[in-house]
Amino acid sequence: MQSSIDTIHSDDTTEDSIDITHLRTPIKVDLSPVYNFLGDRTTQAWVDAAMENLPMIIQDHANCEKKAAGTAMNLMFRYEFSYDLQRKLAQLVREEMLHYEQVLGIMNERGQDWAYLGAGRYAKGMLKHKRTYEPAAMVDVLIIGAFIEARSCERFAALAEVINDDRLAKYYRYLLKSESRHFEDYLALAQSLSDENIDERVAFFKNVEADLISSPDTELRFHSGTPA
Repeated sequence: MQSSIDTIHSDDTTEDSIDITHLRTPIKVDLSPVYNFLGDRTTQAWVDAAMENLPMIIQDHANCEKKAAGTAMNLMFRYEFSYDLQRKLAQLVREEMLHYEQVLGIMNERGQDWAYLGAGRYAKGMLKHKRTYEPAAMVDVLIIGAFIEARSCERFAALAEVINDDRLAKYYRYLLKSESRHFEDYLALAQSLSDENIDERVAFFKNVEADLISSPDTELRFHSGTPA
């Protein structure tokens, strides 16, 4: 567990290109920290369902990037007391919005129209366990953010292995570098706001998140559970 906000990674290597054709060749990323952090792996049933409903998964990915940016922005307004927190949240907003623009570009290239897509149970299923007093509430939100980012990374890797669209598969592999460190960034932020070690809360949400991913789910989303 990281104990200092000073361990947060730099974003200096991020390429600010909306057009994914201009992105660098993806490098191989060690995802073992992500897999070890998560309590369960994505099921083959979810991967199969995602491949059969790829346009939905692409749009929900766009929704996720937009929500991640919005969450970070809301936190910036709510918790203005910390320079380090503000700085990292600003970086996250910029990066998540870049990814949002990139996915919108992919949708446009594929001739995919935007359609209404309601939120699934995943984030709500974790947020209902958030403590209601500060700074514990903020710590829990950041821990939940860590699990959302780690699961996103794990699913990008799973999709990249089987998708038959080379361009999209390359983009998902490109995202692994940034997504694989986001969960650690969130954990560092969470620990920096807590006087107590956060390992117990991390373990609690690890079980909650794993159950949401492995249990039957009636809605297919980027972060949904096993298709019912």
